[in-house]
Amino acid sequence: MTGGPDTHTERVRLSAWRFVVWFGVVALFADVVYEGARSITGPLLAHLGASALVVGVVTGVGETAALLLRLVSGPLADRTGRFWAWTLAGYGLTVVSVPLLGLASVLWVAGALVIAERVGKAVRSPAKDTLLSHATSVTGRGRGFAVHEALDQVGALAGPLSVAAVLALTHDDYAPALLMLAVPGAIAMVLVVWLRVRVPDPVAYEVPSAPAVTPAPAEEPAELPVAEAAPSRLPRTFWLYATFAGITTAGFSTFGVLSFHLVTAGLMSAAAVPVLYAAVMVIDAVAAVATGWAYDRYGAGVLVVLPVVAAVVPALAFSGTVSVAVAGALAWGTALGVQESTLRATVADLVGSGRRATAYGVLGAIIGVGAAAGGALAGGLYDVSVPLLVLVTVALQGVALVVLVASLRSRRSTRA
Repeated sequence: MTGGPDTHTERVRLSAWRFVVWFGVVALFADVVYEGARSITGPLLAHLGASALVVGVVTGVGETAALLLRLVSGPLADRTGRFWAWTLAGYGLTVVSVPLLGLASVLWVAGALVIAERVGKAVRSPAKDTLLSHATSVTGRGRGFAVHEALDQVGALAGPLSVAAVLALTHDDYAPALLMLAVPGAIAMVLVVWLRVRVPDPVAYEVPSAPAVTPAPAEEPAELPVAEAAPSRLPRTFWLYATFAGITTAGFSTFGVLSFHLVTAGLMSAAAVPVLYAAVMVIDAVAAVATGWAYDRYGAGVLVVLPVVAAVVPALAFSGTVSVAVAGALAWGTALGVQESTLRATVADLVGSGRRATAYGVLGAIIGVGAAAGGALAGGLYDVSVPLLVLVTVALQGVALVVLVASLRSRRSTRA
């Protein structure tokens, strides 16, 4: 894109950091909505007559849609160039679906709304991450995505706690708890529209005339490329990196399996699990910020912490001792924070803006397949043998570490 200073001012009327922070506030209010709803999806569907199988199918289809549909929404966002439109549509679908869930009195309607909320995430995520990536070229990739993730997790903490409070006040009446979420949903939509007006063309952050100064790191991340403007195809280094992300996610237990162990082993009551989950979300935010800052300073090598931490999670979390199991859950939150922030930041340095939404869509789909495999693997092996589960997890994370090293070497070879 071209244009003088006046044109640039019209396209960017917020500093890069203010754009990142306000986008994080949007994510905060959106997370209050959908994390609040997800915290009671199972009990709500059961209240409407669903069996455990139906709950599993509905939530499973929803999670699959949230990730695999990014293979469609990502390339379409790149092709049309209408990143704000995709972002607005995705947030709109989510903030409408959740309050309507409170009015649903028929199981199939509630199930459809649960899936619709997840489809909304698939619609917006590649476009939203691409918009955010432009501003992080100024703030620092790791720092920008880390701050966004930290604000996001504030909503992930506040949403379930707010829903729990309303349920307690209304004696487990789901309708008021879900209808209440229309308020933060409306705030999120207003803020997205406001950002769209203030910064209609965030790619301007990446042009040389942008009036922001990139923070000078101690040394340039040697492992990562300077993304080209519009590569014809996704580079080999990206595919190696995506493979690493998929493998490390496949060797990563879900919180559902962890909480199942805590309750069935008699280590923790069901009522205490949401409190632990809230603590995990705090650790998630701290880990996102810490590794994001480290990424900008030291480069992609900081990602070695992900497979290392993920490898020790089952050994701790499936212990028969409460304190050790809680430590394992907090370690799980640490790995999750790296997954949800620094993994996304790296993509912006590997792929040019012309194919970046496609790359985010592909990465999301690969991580989704890995997450589904990881949940099934952890649950199946837990019933067979916990030591075997620990061994398989360590092996998978070892393979992931090897692939990460290959990705870093590929980058060095390409640059040479």
